[in-house]
Amino acid sequence: MRARTLFPAALAAALLTVTGCGTDNGSQKAGDPGAGAGAAAETPAAASSALDFTGTTVDGKPFDAKTLAGKPTVLWFWAPWCPTCRAQAAETAKVATDYQGRANVLGVAGLDKNAAMKDFVSETGTADFPHLSDEAGDVWKRFKVTEQSRYVILDQDGKTVYEGMLPGGEGLAEKVAALTG
Repeated sequence: MRARTLFPAALAAALLTVTGCGTDNGSQKAGDPGAGAGAAAETPAAASSALDFTGTTVDGKPFDAKTLAGKPTVLWFWAPWCPTCRAQAAETAKVATDYQGRANVLGVAGLDKNAAMKDFVSETGTADFPHLSDEAGDVWKRFKVTEQSRYVILDQDGKTVYEGMLPGGEGLAEKVAALTG
């Protein structure tokens, strides 16, 4: 009986360790200025299917990512209890407002329950753009996100052009501006 209670606790501790607030500065993909030889190019099939997923928003509405096709898209992976995510909220919301109609911003909340996700959106003033409730981690897995906070930025063709952390959201506006002209 003791093993049954220790295993879930050990598993939870391991997941928290792996998904702790991210600290890397991000990575550029092939085609980005300054991308090194180690940056892997994304195949056209992978790029065209990047937005081939569905989900449910934190407000309980169905969401189809195909509606984002044709415009640069920022996927912001966050968790409601993450202080780094909270620090990025204002800049992410500003980018969503400033580039409305020219680029998409989608929050992808995970690592907690929907009620906490809804509270985060309300408390941080980020309700002006959609947020998926990804409790099962399906979208996180699809984009190979293993930590929050993480940005994945796609160009208008769905090709990943940036993925990484942007402390306080710094640099996000510049990255989106470069894609929108």
